[in-house]
Amino acid sequence: MLHGSCLCGAVRYEIAQEPVVMYHCHCGICRAASGAAFATNILVRRQAMNVTQGLGQLSAFESSPGKFRYFCGCCGSPVYSSGPPHEFISVRAGTLHDAQSIRPSAHCFVASRAPWDLITDDLPRFDAHAPR
Repeated sequence: MLHGSCLCGAVRYEIAQEPVVMYHCHCGICRAASGAAFATNILVRRQAMNVTQGLGQLSAFESSPGKFRYFCGCCGSPVYSSGPPHEFISVRAGTLHDAQSIRPSAHCFVASRAPWDLITDDLPRFDAHAPR
């Protein structure tokens, strides 16, 4: 079981299954949403994640048609995003409390990475989504 929360702790969640994958996303929307060169996410099955506290504190923004980004309305921390296909959600890895055994396995959307974002590791790189 994985646990996590937003910065202020108003929103808390648990994930009952191992993530499908952890990845670094370099798309422009993730950069803007995180304020960083990329966002590190874990892909999990929707039914595996349960918001245990602060469901009413979550706000959503539709960043592209059908894709919603959920964040704490109190502190602004991005928590997860959901879009087609709706059986999966992407949880921001920085909100996890206890994910020592999970490691990133790929860089996604590197074709749209910031020009100053230098990738220096040997993880596989994909111009768009990584294969699942």
